[in-house]
Amino acid sequence: MHPNPLFHSDDRAMIEAMIVQVGVGTVFGQTRTGPCAARTPLIVHGAGRLQYHLAKSNPLVDGLDGGSALVTVDGPDGYISPRWYATRDTVPTWNYVSVEAVGTVRKLDDDELEAFLHRLIDTHENRLGGDRWDASEASTGTWDRLFGGIAGFELQVEAYRPTIKLSQDKPAEVRRHIAAGLEASGQHDLAAAMIEAGA
Repeated sequence: MHPNPLFHSDDRAMIEAMIVQVGVGTVFGQTRTGPCAARTPLIVHGAGRLQYHLAKSNPLVDGLDGGSALVTVDGPDGYISPRWYATRDTVPTWNYVSVEAVGTVRKLDDDELEAFLHRLIDTHENRLGGDRWDASEASTGTWDRLFGGIAGFELQVEAYRPTIKLSQDKPAEVRRHIAAGLEASGQHDLAAAMIEAGA
């Protein structure tokens, strides 16, 4: 988390909406051989609960249930050039949106894992539009084999630590120039985030 309080937010609804929109994060935990991280799809399941799954062979799996974990979710990010400021007598920086979620982990039972997978599939198939795929199209053998290879977890979030670093420490005119520069360079998501934040 960035130390500047200008880049923080207590807006839990906005934080969880960002997690839903991004849909994937990184789980960090301690294993017998040291710290480990794994990328995984995420579902917000009620207020302050994040569900995800990992391959059973992942070293994190054995130590998560009942333990603490950190989940990070990254939104848009990008290089900010001094060319977009009124004066070039400065240095580049990096703007980004990121959330850390810290909490206690509980292993999902098979019914909860099954429900999580169907929610995950529905969420992402609906985003694609068109002729969606349904889990019933997988044969029982295929589904059972793959289901048997994963473990599901739920993080009960004790704290969200967001960083929304979108040049809030700069005057409004500079923020507008940065957003225009990002848009012109093809970084549409970061430009949109800056505009939404008041650029």
